Amino acid sequence: MSHQISQHAEVPYELGNKRLDQVAAQLFPDYSRSRLQQWIKDGQLRVDGQTLRARDKLTGGETLTLDAELTAEGDWQAEDIPLDIVYEDDDILVLNKQAGLVVHPAAGNYEGTLLNGLLHHCPALENIPRAGIVHRLDKDTTGLMVVAKTLQAQTSLVAQLQDRSMGREYEAVVQGVMTGGGKVDQPIGRHGTQRTKMTVTPTGKEAVTHYRVLHKFPTHTYIRLKLETGRTHQIRVHMAHIGYPLVGDAAYAARTRLTKGIGPALRETLLNFKRQALHARKLGLMHPATGEPMEWEVELPDDFVDLLAALEADADE
Repeated sequence: MSHQISQHAEVPYELGNKRLDQVAAQLFPDYSRSRLQQWIKDGQLRVDGQTLRARDKLTGGETLTLDAELTAEGDWQAEDIPLDIVYEDDDILVLNKQAGLVVHPAAGNYEGTLLNGLLHHCPALENIPRAGIVHRLDKDTTGLMVVAKTLQAQTSLVAQLQDRSMGREYEAVVQGVMTGGGKVDQPIGRHGTQRTKMTVTPTGKEAVTHYRVLHKFPTHTYIRLKLETGRTHQIRVHMAHIGYPLVGDAAYAARTRLTKGIGPALRETLLNFKRQALHARKLGLMHPATGEPMEWEVELPDDFVDLLAALEADADE
């Protein structure tokens, strides 16, 4: 299944003396630079009917013609996986991801991922890079994610993630009692020896997390977090770094802290909470086609609600 694109644009004289790939990026802003460069190379993006190189300079006045075929991006299989879709239109899809669902196929997880489910729900997504996935949630993190249904929407959403205008709020339960809210501004990169883990490192990419306290329990804290950047495992790494790892986080909490004084019911709940207590509660963005601000919020999943209830009951005792 493929999709044909035919567009043409005249090069304004003020863009003269610039490289073809730079001009193309300005005249066809709906497509990524790397995709435009590939089309130039393949002769699908031509200048006055001629195939030029991406680095060739233009003078202005030429006509750029784009005749390209969007072909399936990966050899991914569509699978009927239940999705909790919160909102959908022609441009975007917003869903509430369940725990235990991997977002994107990778070594060891080629099937049963959110991407496979999205292709079944909306087959046209096979023509969009990563089937429209622009940001991810860890396998065991629940909550809101937006998916682009067109290349234009993808370009817009990626830009909103990069300029930090997309608002993402999370809720979590951490081990330990926080004194108050704050901000963690620490770069995150791959762990030196454990390649599946991330860590705070001077050579990492900038990462900023804001957090505030919603409720303090005798041994734990229920918090709300706001992401400025979206690094892999960012909240989990940042909270562990400041000494308040997430409940149930096998990778970043050394062990489940069963502090003295915890009642048997809470102890049981904590030992059985097998994922990080993290939920993407709120998502805000500008609609890629209309420019309207939109916002969604989803309730906490049952296991998270039960965890809070157990903490509450234990505190009352």
